[in-house]
Amino acid sequence: MKTFELRKLLEEVKSGQVEVEQAVDHLKELPYKDIGIAKIDYHRELRNGYPEVIYCEGKDVGHIQQIVGEMLKGNNNILATRASENVYKAIKEICPDAEYHPLARIITVKRKEVSAPDSYIAVVTGGTSDIAVAEEAAITAEMLGNRVERIYDVGVAGLHRLLGNLDRITHAKVVIAVAGMEGALASVVGGLVDKPVLAVPTSIGYGANFNGLSALLSMLNSCSSGVAVMNIDNGFGAGYMASMINKL
Repeated sequence: MKTFELRKLLEEVKSGQVEVEQAVDHLKELPYKDIGIAKIDYHRELRNGYPEVIYCEGKDVGHIQQIVGEMLKGNNNILATRASENVYKAIKEICPDAEYHPLARIITVKRKEVSAPDSYIAVVTGGTSDIAVAEEAAITAEMLGNRVERIYDVGVAGLHRLLGNLDRITHAKVVIAVAGMEGALASVVGGLVDKPVLAVPTSIGYGANFNGLSALLSMLNSCSSGVAVMNIDNGFGAGYMASMINKL
């Protein structure tokens, strides 16, 4: 929207020609900014509650740097997922306060605090091999303004570990269960808590795991009610959805 169009809209609101609700609806439909290699959606947060997130894998490093540079003009928090060390170095050149979380492969830039509700999200993993995906979920949720409890390495091969942490899990508003192999963790957690469980299958496992397909199918076929399944290794999607649930 051009400056004169925005002024006109504001004048119409002041004069009573346009209701505030109508103006907000109009602003939600504002166009993106086309910078040639990408179209920056500045009003994602207005429409969806969260700003646009940069998915880095497969993108040219120079393009990512250009996108981040444009997004920094809005002085908003930035979350870039599936980022390599080279991408981080490029972003660091234009944004010294950028932080890299190598395990989660996430880059974060915090320019403003986001208020967190009193409730929290529990991120639970079957084993330590699942922690990379779990950290993607946890850091995503934290950047979106949530408190996160990490409960790692409590898989069904040693069920006493899960039961020993049940109190922390049951008091969460939503649980993210991250597991590879046969993916049984989500069903077990789902049968023990009265909260929504977001199951994330990981590509961890031996040959018949089929790079996470076995865990995915097990979770999809869970007999526990209240279990919803994300795509393989999609920690970001789980963290985003958990944030939406936690803030309801």
